Amino acid sequence: MALHETFSIGVDPELGLQAEVAALNGQFADSNAQEMLRAAIRHQFIGDIAMVSSFGADSAVLLHMVAEVDPSTPVIMVDTGKLFPDTRRYRDELVESLGLTNVISQTPETSDLSEVDPGGMLWMSDTDACCHVRKVLPLAQALKGYGAWISGRKRFQSSTRASLPFFEVEDGRVKINPLAEWDAADILAYARAHDLPPHPLVAKGYPSIGCLPCTSKVKPGEDARAGRWRGQEKIECGIHLPSHGRELDGSGI
Repeated sequence: MALHETFSIGVDPELGLQAEVAALNGQFADSNAQEMLRAAIRHQFIGDIAMVSSFGADSAVLLHMVAEVDPSTPVIMVDTGKLFPDTRRYRDELVESLGLTNVISQTPETSDLSEVDPGGMLWMSDTDACCHVRKVLPLAQALKGYGAWISGRKRFQSSTRASLPFFEVEDGRVKINPLAEWDAADILAYARAHDLPPHPLVAKGYPSIGCLPCTSKVKPGEDARAGRWRGQEKIECGIHLPSHGRELDGSGI
């Protein structure tokens, strides 16, 4: 049973989670990603954990690790309705090759889209609002009932992730970042060692892949995420920001 299930009535649950996370960060400070995943899936959060995956450029590495621990681990993919067709095909390829048996494709609520994006063109005028209704809200719905989730974020990806811990608290759940200290070379080496198929768009100049309308090719020498929301200050879709389960209000923040 996870520690966050054992605190007595009267103890602030958030303080309990913070204490649990502090203990886990200390316990696994010198552990590798596989050890963290085995402990989280098989012991610490058994039956109470899901992985969230975009099935993007380097997703195969973490999916492979999770499949080796337990291929029936729930894997949530948010299908925004704006994904590249290649991403959906890549998802199907990885599901089959890795033997994943519990991949959940979560889509936006029809009522939410009817309210704020009836024409499907919200991305042209307000990318924050589009991400909110098509990614943030669906993920919040998909994570209901889970006390912990696994993320593929890494410190090297952006300045906002530079101090990313292995374990953190977000919206009343424990979020686990087992690849936090990995870099691009680590990802590539693992993928080659395990003969993992690459996302087909990587070879076409897309080292970071999101929704089709908001992802462009990256030029040589550019940051890997330069093609995401090009020309905007936006660097995150919102699913990794706290309080992402708020009510839909059209603000996108």
